Amino acid sequence: MQVYLDNNATTMCDPQVVEVMQPFFSELYGNPSSLHKFGTATHPYLRKAIDQVYTALNASDDDDIVFTSCATESNNWVLKSVFNDLIVNGEKNHIVTTEVEHPSILAACKWLEEQGAKVTYLPVNEEGIVEAHTVKSFITEKTALVSVMWASNETGMIFPIKEIGEICKEKGVLFHSDGVQAIGKIPVDLQDVHVDFVSMSAHKFHGPKGVGALYIRNSQELSPLLHGGEQMGHRRSGTLNVPYIVGMGKAIELATANIEETMAKIRAKRDRLEDALLELSETFVVGNRENRTPNTILISIRGVEGEGMLWDLNNGQIGASTGSACASEDLEANTVMLAIGADNELAHTGIRLSLSRFTTDEEIDYTIAHFKKAVERLRAISSSFAKVQPTPGGEAGECHIPHHTPHH
Repeated sequence: MQVYLDNNATTMCDPQVVEVMQPFFSELYGNPSSLHKFGTATHPYLRKAIDQVYTALNASDDDDIVFTSCATESNNWVLKSVFNDLIVNGEKNHIVTTEVEHPSILAACKWLEEQGAKVTYLPVNEEGIVEAHTVKSFITEKTALVSVMWASNETGMIFPIKEIGEICKEKGVLFHSDGVQAIGKIPVDLQDVHVDFVSMSAHKFHGPKGVGALYIRNSQELSPLLHGGEQMGHRRSGTLNVPYIVGMGKAIELATANIEETMAKIRAKRDRLEDALLELSETFVVGNRENRTPNTILISIRGVEGEGMLWDLNNGQIGASTGSACASEDLEANTVMLAIGADNELAHTGIRLSLSRFTTDEEIDYTIAHFKKAVERLRAISSSFAKVQPTPGGEAGECHIPHHTPHH
């Protein structure tokens, strides 16, 4: 059996999505910017895709949704354009974000610091989220933008976006959220939550890779990242990727239709898997499952190094992931686990399991059996596990993390 449990990294393209994309490669192939009938023939399908995204997110007619190549582009667009518009050419100088954002946010912020911006990187609490009052305490008169992810790609923890949005609105500060791990997993209602910009990527909700979008509240001004054409209302130049845009529209429609019912089914499988793995001694799952996306588990197994566990899972045809990465001479600990204060040894043991609506009960059963065998084998050869004593008062499933302060 092959089991794919790395859906927070990417998802399979839903066969229904592939089907609707197919005609736009060799039948309806005209450039939609062309005035002849080959170009104009694609317009109704583009309009439908845009409407599907608006409907899925409950966006207003006054809002703008601009298709991009991916959420990394959308994230960079917001950060660099706000820097240009409000810092280089304005009175602001400050950006607030978190220590646990996606690399496309953190790397862009590091680059902006080199250009003269001041950036505050907020810490997360023991649950792995940034609290709204923490965000509020670091907003100043010079703050141009707050950027906080909607849900964590590593832990699945859901951030208090509604509360942060209200604070930013009250303070008159622009608010951006990387919504990649939320859309299609939990309800996202942009009429209910005050967010100025939301980034998204189709391949996270069973659409094609290489297409994303940026939501812009009230179609407000934002300097283009790409220049050279009139596409997307002059907001984003480049020939429109019609088949992928059509695919994204269908994918987000499928992902958000009956979302509560779909997610309840996924959550039940996730919880069964999590409960079974927590039967193992000295295992810890990061974050309260009630405030987590219903498909995600970040589990640490004392005495089992993450890369070794991935090797065993892969040998069993199970796809999972870890935050650590093999370097030439050493292993890098899971950065999110370090950010929440886990000790270095435990931070090397994090394994992320992320399900989808295509995950079956049989696959969960298979994973439980193989996972437990792998832990037994790896602990038997672990030099560190034999030395570890259970922490006083610590039980399986609990992860007590100290709080720490932000850095600039």
